[in-house]
Amino acid sequence: MSRLLNIPTSKPNCGLVWVAFVLLGISALNAQAKIVLTVPQQVSLSANFFTQQLTIFWFGGEATTFDVIILRTEFNETVFYNTVPAVVNQDGGRHQWTWTSVEPLECTSLSVKICSRDGMTKSEWSEPQILKGRDLPSNSDHQVYPQDKVVPVGGNTTFCCIVEEGKEFRDLLYGSIEMNVKRLSRRSYAATAVYQNLSGTTGTNVLCRLRDKLAGSVIFVGYPPQPTNFECLTYDLTSAVCYWDTGRATNLYGKRKTSYSINKRVCPDRTCVLPQWDGNWTLVAVNPLGQYSLTYSAELLHRVVPVAPDKLADAAQAWNATVHWQWPYSSYSTLALVCQVQLASRNILLRNFSGVGVRSVFLPHLHPNTKYSVRVRCGSLNHFLKWGNWSKEFNFTTKSYAPEAPDVWMWVNRDNSVRVMWKPLTQWQSHGVLTGYEVTLWNLEGNEKQTNNLSPKNNSLNLTHWASITGDKKAIASVKAKNVKGTSKPSSIMLGSIDDKSAPLAQTIYTSSGFPLSWQHSDNRSCSYLVEWCEAVCTSDCAVDWIRLDTGSSHVSIKDSIVKFQPGVRYNFSLYECPSVSPVLIQRWQGYIQELPPSISVNLEINQQDCDVVLSWEEIPLAGRRGFLLGYKVYKVNNFSNFTLLDDLSPEVRTYTVKDLYTSTYKFTVKAYTSAGEDTGGTAAITLKQCADGLILEILTALGIVTLLLTTVSCFCYKKRRWVKKAFYPDIPEPKLPGDWSRTQGPLDVKPFPHSMVHIIEKPERDFSKDTLVIIPEEEDYEGEGIGDEPVDTDEPQLLRYYNQVVDERPIRPRFPDSSVSSSSSVDSANTDVTYTGIQTSHSSLVFPSDSQGFSEGFQPHSGLSLSSGNTGEGYHPQMHSVALGGNLASPGPIVEPHAVGSGGYKPQNSWLLDSPTEGDENSPAPSLGSPTSVASTQFLLPDRERHEEKRQQPPSAANWFTNLLSSAKP
Repeated sequence: MSRLLNIPTSKPNCGLVWVAFVLLGISALNAQAKIVLTVPQQVSLSANFFTQQLTIFWFGGEATTFDVIILRTEFNETVFYNTVPAVVNQDGGRHQWTWTSVEPLECTSLSVKICSRDGMTKSEWSEPQILKGRDLPSNSDHQVYPQDKVVPVGGNTTFCCIVEEGKEFRDLLYGSIEMNVKRLSRRSYAATAVYQNLSGTTGTNVLCRLRDKLAGSVIFVGYPPQPTNFECLTYDLTSAVCYWDTGRATNLYGKRKTSYSINKRVCPDRTCVLPQWDGNWTLVAVNPLGQYSLTYSAELLHRVVPVAPDKLADAAQAWNATVHWQWPYSSYSTLALVCQVQLASRNILLRNFSGVGVRSVFLPHLHPNTKYSVRVRCGSLNHFLKWGNWSKEFNFTTKSYAPEAPDVWMWVNRDNSVRVMWKPLTQWQSHGVLTGYEVTLWNLEGNEKQTNNLSPKNNSLNLTHWASITGDKKAIASVKAKNVKGTSKPSSIMLGSIDDKSAPLAQTIYTSSGFPLSWQHSDNRSCSYLVEWCEAVCTSDCAVDWIRLDTGSSHVSIKDSIVKFQPGVRYNFSLYECPSVSPVLIQRWQGYIQELPPSISVNLEINQQDCDVVLSWEEIPLAGRRGFLLGYKVYKVNNFSNFTLLDDLSPEVRTYTVKDLYTSTYKFTVKAYTSAGEDTGGTAAITLKQCADGLILEILTALGIVTLLLTTVSCFCYKKRRWVKKAFYPDIPEPKLPGDWSRTQGPLDVKPFPHSMVHIIEKPERDFSKDTLVIIPEEEDYEGEGIGDEPVDTDEPQLLRYYNQVVDERPIRPRFPDSSVSSSSSVDSANTDVTYTGIQTSHSSLVFPSDSQGFSEGFQPHSGLSLSSGNTGEGYHPQMHSVALGGNLASPGPIVEPHAVGSGGYKPQNSWLLDSPTEGDENSPAPSLGSPTSVASTQFLLPDRERHEEKRQQPPSAANWFTNLLSSAKP
């Protein structure tokens, strides 16, 4: 039977694990308890106020790091707090650490404490050590720090101001800039200047201002030294001379400037002499901002620079010279040298030569009687480094020699006289002091010679007095120059006249290189050329200059020489071919160095020619033109000196005609002009007289205008003749009135009367039923006169007598103007005498009522009545319509027809109306008689013939005339 085995398994013991952890923790605590950090002891402070560094010393046991805290004592403000490593002095086991302060250490008191640190463990703080500042109550002065400090460009510097005890701080200035300040203690204030620029040579002022006082400091901002190009040379093959460049300026001067030393030997700036050649040199430059070092090494023979030659001397001849000198060092006698000689006279020449220990040089190709200046310098031939210094300048003069042949030319004056000229010999050409010239004339045909000696000051000979030799014959002139050493070779020229008109003439413009002249050169020509120039206004003994050109030349530029070019002066240039054998003029030029406006105005003349003005003037002299004339401008001078340009004429034209001018005063100005401008101008004035042609022309013009006007008016009047007749001579219409006027009228007894008075004979009560016009027999005085023998229309007064049978209290006035009321009834109740000087009426003055009924009712003349003047065939026959006042008819009879009147009679037509509508009222006063005046008036009843004729002949008004003109029909 099988059996089950029961095997027991082990379980972890948790209590043992906890016991183990506890034991480990206890052991760690025991180990830590055994490490005890000591507090730093014997802490001391050492301050370097110039560098603003504070060094802390202490004894700290076995710790390697320490915590350092620095406080401002008065305000207990932390300035620095950090863990720092410490340097242990192996000899004494003392620790030290240095701290650099941003602020000057003098500003305020600082407190320092230290504790040891090992990881997270640190010791207790040491007792505080105090570095006393200058702001203590015992030091009550006003102070600024730092004083006279040197700082680099671009740095930052903190300044502090300690205020005097009991004073009030105002501000802190850097130069003229106010800085932001912070307070360090009760009396101390600080500010920082950032990115400082270079200060002046005397530094930059820092001022601390109080209300009534200030204190300050000076700061110097510059660069540290940085010399360059350090090298050492030898001049005597023994000693060494070292050079360098100071490089960038440090901006520090005086006791702050840079000091230099080579191999610990103090040296001045830029150069230093060492007695022996060492082969290796070190340059050290030091200033308050730092130091800089350079090294140099070289072999002796590779750095040789010879000194300047000394004690120069010469051995001169006419055409060459030898110059000698000496060396100050004997070692040069074995040194291979290359030397350079600078020879100066008219030009500067440099000549090189070489050799061992060279002490002289030969100078060929010199000129006689010429002063030369020479100096010499040398260098090492084998290992040339650079040229040595020049020797002192040495002068010598070559000996004299016979002069060179002069340059001879001839000049033909305006009078065709010949003058032989030659250029004065220069010192370079004379080879000595000239004693004179010898001129020889030789007539080739007659083999005749004549010689003349001239002084050295003469350079021409006029041949006017030598006509026997020259004349029209061929002659040669030769000139020789003489000095103490001999006579030159002769220079000859063939004399003769030259045709200067056939050569072409052109203009040349001056440039910076002179007057440019160019011409075409022919390969067939083998002669040389000569260019001659002088002033164009010169006539005789002119200053003439010339230049000779080689064969094949085709251009040249002429500059100042004997002839000094001046603005405004014209110069002539002439080109000759074969000048020495037979001169031929081939081309000419003219030019100005600078053109100016003419200096002379034209002499203007003015004349009248018919109705024109002719201006004329002479050519301006060549000396007064001062430029090439471009023409003449003619101006008319108006009022207030205003100029009107009339024409611009070419230089060849010197006359101008101003045409078609009226009779008046005129002023004209003519101005010549060049490219530089106009002259002041010549002015002339003239008063034109009446010219015959102009008068005739004016008369003909006036006649033509009048004829044209009359023709136009005549044509117009002919075409408008009906309108003209109607406007200026209207027809007088016959008097006409509507109604029946066929009744025969009796004659009107009209007698002349000596006055035109109206006599009222009697004024009885008016009977409207008997309102008639009757004829009254004449007085005894007029019975003998016959009316029928006199014309009716006469200037003598006519007498009309009216009898009114009924006379009203009111005066009667006709309702219809220009009408006469006639009556054939015999009236014995009233008599009215009317005197007429002339009677004329027209139908336009008639006034009729618009109502035909009223018209027929108001005009009912009495039947069977007649007006008689005593003559049946001749006389006055008035026609009158009796109008009822107030609308009542005076007579119910029919209208009276007027009788036929002879040709000499006058028949007025009148209609008497009341002056106003109210006059017809029965209650109103009697109306006045209204045709043509009141019966009580003393004036004429009708106008006389003259007045009537004047009124009839008056033309119609302007408005009617213009309307009739527009509305008139063509005939």
